[in-house]
Amino acid sequence: MTDNVEQNTAEQEVPAQATQEASNDLTINDLNAMKVIIDIASSRGAFKPNEYAAVGQTYTKLTAFLDQVAKQAETAKTGA
Repeated sequence: MTDNVEQNTAEQEVPAQATQEASNDLTINDLNAMKVIIDIASSRGAFKPNEYAAVGQTYTKLTAFLDQVAKQAETAKTGA
C-alpha cells in the first residue's frame, strides 16, 4: 500500500513540474508588456534620476529587439 501511495505522489509531481517549466517561457507578448510597464512607470515618476540611464538603455534595447522581431514576422508573412 505504501508503494502505491508513493507512486501516486510521484505521478502527481511530474505534471506539476512540467506545468511550472512551461510557465517559465518568456514570450514576445511578455516583452511587449514589459515595454508598456516601463512606459507607465516612467510617466508616473517611478524612477530616480540616477536610474534613468539604465532604464533608458534597457528600454532602447527592448524596443530594438521587438522591432526586429516584428520585421522578421512581417517578412515571414509576405514570404520575401
